[in-house]
Amino acid sequence: MIRFVVLFLVILISLFLLEIYEPVRQAVVLPFTGLIATVSSWIVQLFDANVHAYGDIIQDTKTMAAIQIAPGCNGVEAMIILLAAIVAFPSPLWYKIKGLFWGFLAIQSLNMVRIISLFYLLQWNHTWFEWFHLYLWQALIILDALIVWLIWLRYLPRRDKPMDDSQKSDAGEDDISSENEAQDFENKELPQS
Repeated sequence: MIRFVVLFLVILISLFLLEIYEPVRQAVVLPFTGLIATVSSWIVQLFDANVHAYGDIIQDTKTMAAIQIAPGCNGVEAMIILLAAIVAFPSPLWYKIKGLFWGFLAIQSLNMVRIISLFYLLQWNHTWFEWFHLYLWQALIILDALIVWLIWLRYLPRRDKPMDDSQKSDAGEDDISSENEAQDFENKELPQS
């Protein structure tokens, strides 16, 4: 357990520092945020043709209402938390990869719902927008990462517990006596009628 906590914290702090490092921010975080805005506006355009994305900004061209997806609102932090938890936990590599894949989809899907709902909340009521943005959605995105990790833990393959020496000797004696009993049974002559 101590190994997990230490490794989790080291990975978490390292990735958060990497995220705010300006070259990484410019090359990875900002383009990813722009992609989130583009995908969100594409989803909204299925129902509202007046919505367009410009970089990390989603705008309604009719009302001119717009939101900017800032770093911290792109789901990257929740993904970092999930990545640190999955990588730090002892498990087979294939399960880590599957957990990260499904976790990314879950976090970003919920984040799309978040962005689209905030876009419309802003047009409806600024007070409600602020409350949902600062309190409700922030907590739900991080909770999503926690829930994904707990589900991932639930489906991990079970490892057999290693046996100590006394258990090994007991198991070995049981195996030998079972084999002897089986041989005795095979060697017995069956009564003939």
